[in-house]
Amino acid sequence: MKKWLESWHLKNIIMVTLIGVACGLVFWVMDPIYTALTAVLTPLGLAPFTNAILIGFWTMGGPLALMIIRIPGSGLLAEFFGAVVEMLIGGIWGAATLISGLIQGFGSELGFAFTGYKQYNWFGMTLSVITTTVVTFGWELIRHDYAGFSLGMITALFVVSLISVFLFSGVLTMAIAKLLERTHLIEK
Repeated sequence: MKKWLESWHLKNIIMVTLIGVACGLVFWVMDPIYTALTAVLTPLGLAPFTNAILIGFWTMGGPLALMIIRIPGSGLLAEFFGAVVEMLIGGIWGAATLISGLIQGFGSELGFAFTGYKQYNWFGMTLSVITTTVVTFGWELIRHDYAGFSLGMITALFVVSLISVFLFSGVLTMAIAKLLERTHLIEK
């Protein structure tokens, strides 16, 4: 614990806070998009797919923080800070956002934890995408009572969630981290 605390320097604290604030703003911007997409998909009986399609946006903070800061716990903190920001500026889920932020942050941490927090590359990111999808989907299964759906519907929701997390929390996050490295705004 002492070693972990000593790894947190002021620049790391500032960076995880900035990532959390930036992602919180992105999360908040996604709220009306979520509402609009739900309105479009509901008449088709596909409203549950709204969350599956957009979940990758709400899980970007954790992997981004881990790729940039590279300290265990930074992903959980960034996701939670993002959830706090989204809630404080009027996110549509209110305080429930905090629970989702913790769960999403835990999911993103888990993938990098499986590598011993040593693989900040596509392997680590891929594991993070998988664990984030599994953990957040498990939460959605309970929260939205997906267990009442057919196995085909549950499978389709999981696959769409995995694709969303891969594209936004994986590919987009990796591109942002690489761009920041190339511009020398962050150090490896």
